Amino acid sequence: MSNPFLMQNESRQPSNRQGVATVELALCLPVLALLVFGSIEAASFISLKQTLQVAAYEAAREAITGGALEADASGRATAILGSRSIRDANVRFPSGPLASTVRGQQVVVEVSAPTRTNSPLAGQWVANRTLTARVVMLKE
Repeated sequence: MSNPFLMQNESRQPSNRQGVATVELALCLPVLALLVFGSIEAASFISLKQTLQVAAYEAAREAITGGALEADASGRATAILGSRSIRDANVRFPSGPLASTVRGQQVVVEVSAPTRTNSPLAGQWVANRTLTARVVMLKE
């Protein structure tokens, strides 16, 4: 005949599964955290690149109209970048001054911004890079 007190004692002992679960959590949690924060950084960089592309496109649209100056096109890009809280952005016109550009000639606009100052996680784990968007249109 078995002793009922011994059976109760055995059922109260913690199972070995709790120890295994703790070890699994200790091993998997850093990997999961890395995936989450890496995904946030990647999404941030994709969003930054898309914003730079939109700003460059709008600046180029402004620049190809007759009589437009660099200040007008740059102001258009800066307004878009400001509305999306992009910091330390730079707008350039590698094709030269807009005043001397004739109809049918290419107008090139480049908008760039660093990733470190535009990262939601302060870019602490990713090296600073400068993302650049370039748009080429013909002067109207």
